[in-house]
Amino acid sequence: MTAAVADRTLTTVDRCDRCGAQAYVRVVLGASGGELLFCAHHARAVEPNLRPLSSDWHDESGRLHEKAAVPVD
Repeated sequence: MTAAVADRTLTTVDRCDRCGAQAYVRVVLGASGGELLFCAHHARAVEPNLRPLSSDWHDESGRLHEKAAVPVD
């Protein structure tokens, strides 16, 4: 896996591997280099078991609390 893929920002196209909701967490597995995507809910559920096996845990779940910009006309 290249650093460019591991470092890119998650978008609305990226979906949770467990439920299909928008993904906010990317996990890169250390042994295989495979990538898993999770919504914030499922990331919290698997984190205690999966984090020790990961080489990278990229969490953007803080974006859930951002306010959307509203255009002013």
